[in-house]
Amino acid sequence: MSTTLLLAALTILLLVLGGLVLNSFLWKHRVEALVPPRGVFTRISTGRLHYVVKGPAEAPQVLLIHGLGGQLGNFDCGLIDDLARDHRVIAPDRPGMGYSDRRSSAGSTPADHARYMLELIEDLGLKRPLVIGHSLGGAIAQEIALQAPKRICGLALISPLTQPGQPPSPAFSNLALHSDIGRWIVGWTLAVPTSLRRTPQILDAVYGPEAMPENAPIQGGAMLGLRPAHFVFTSKDFSASTKGLSGRAGRLAELALPQHVLFGRDDRILDPSLHGHQLATQLPDLHLRLVPGGHMLPVTQPQLCADFIREALARMNGPVAD
Repeated sequence: MSTTLLLAALTILLLVLGGLVLNSFLWKHRVEALVPPRGVFTRISTGRLHYVVKGPAEAPQVLLIHGLGGQLGNFDCGLIDDLARDHRVIAPDRPGMGYSDRRSSAGSTPADHARYMLELIEDLGLKRPLVIGHSLGGAIAQEIALQAPKRICGLALISPLTQPGQPPSPAFSNLALHSDIGRWIVGWTLAVPTSLRRTPQILDAVYGPEAMPENAPIQGGAMLGLRPAHFVFTSKDFSASTKGLSGRAGRLAELALPQHVLFGRDDRILDPSLHGHQLATQLPDLHLRLVPGGHMLPVTQPQLCADFIREALARMNGPVAD
């Protein structure tokens, strides 16, 4: 009798797991049909890398780096097209995000991602672009400046992660996994239903107090987050997001690079006092601007972000591109 019950329980468990995997598989293909690749591909050390490039070939160059769990669509709700009127805009999916490949063994720290972006700068032959980093992309942009300051002309950071020490938002609690096996299991079983169930809480944290624009799920690419691999690499990036942030201020202050920061006063993901005002005390020449809004300014206020980037360029003495 006990053997029969055990077999029945195992059968039910396998059926449940199989159903969850099938559900994840169907969601993966559904969102990929709704949000297909919109750019072109190149290859770097992590594999194929997907990116969009727009604007006049000889115009000043700007490189847009998205944040945790994002993809290039975060900048494609108006910001890319606005900037492309008078700039050469390059917006990649970071490795593991969107349609860019990444091996499980590839590094996940901001310094690792900076190296990947420097590979892209080299591959595309970019000439001292202005680097725009949003959220985690801000930490990556600062690492680019530390690793290769002569390869870029400056930084314009939007709602950037710049300091260690802030407890993560409860909206990210499902990302706190510490093994790749666990990440892949959760990614292919529980990640999609959990994300769908917690959508109101996640949107309130990520976008609040602003509302998510209607074009964010498709044009903004948000639905691409409902894929197993996206969950896996977002979890890896989350766990490594603050590694190397301590002790950077002195090195950043020594750089002869203009640095500008834009923050929403009501950001619910990254505290402007810590990641904005404290950075300004560490970098006396930093230009810090606070505006009404939340964390996802590139999506909710693309015109404001475009103006901020143009103002950053206007303050610079040197050329954006040689």
